[in-house]
Amino acid sequence: MTLYRPTRDEFLPSSLEVAPRLLGAVLRHDSPEGAVALRITEVEAYIGDGLDPGSHAFRGRTKRNGVMYGAPGHVYTYFTYGMHVCANVVCSPEGEATAVLLRAAEVVEGEDLAEHRRVGASGRSIPHRDLARGPARLVVAAGMSLADDGADLFSPPFEIELPTEPAEYQTGPRTGVSGAGGGLAFPWRYWLPGDPTVSPYKRHPKSDD
Repeated sequence: MTLYRPTRDEFLPSSLEVAPRLLGAVLRHDSPEGAVALRITEVEAYIGDGLDPGSHAFRGRTKRNGVMYGAPGHVYTYFTYGMHVCANVVCSPEGEATAVLLRAAEVVEGEDLAEHRRVGASGRSIPHRDLARGPARLVVAAGMSLADDGADLFSPPFEIELPTEPAEYQTGPRTGVSGAGGGLAFPWRYWLPGDPTVSPYKRHPKSDD
């Protein structure tokens, strides 16, 4: 698949338009330890301000979600479940809150480093497909952290390339989202069908049908 470096303007549309374009994209993150590049295989779109009950910005701007209202092409990170960090790509013009959650990816550069980060002190072996299979695992494998909140994807230590041709994809309800936002009315999860790195779908027990 041929890749190219996009312009920031390509992130001006809503996350609903940008999300499928990110499938097959390669996100590279450099660090003092080395670089890890991820081929994105699964994402979820979120919008805000009363439109999307599953979004952090559903009830408006807060200190936590402020980056979602910023310029497109930046990283929005947040802490969840008291132990994990997740990463999103901010979309839409400044002042509008939409973002794409990076749910899963394949490590295509820096596999040894990604595995070292995932293994930690446990010493266990991790299959290649599981290195970045899930939003928290993706962040750990890439060497990202909560400190990357607001980072620019168009400046070091980040680099992003998009596929020249949009990938074929499937859609469905978002994973683990409670209430209406996790129901069939919001089929805003996008993934590459048949890719082994796509995370398994898990319906929230309190999501709407």
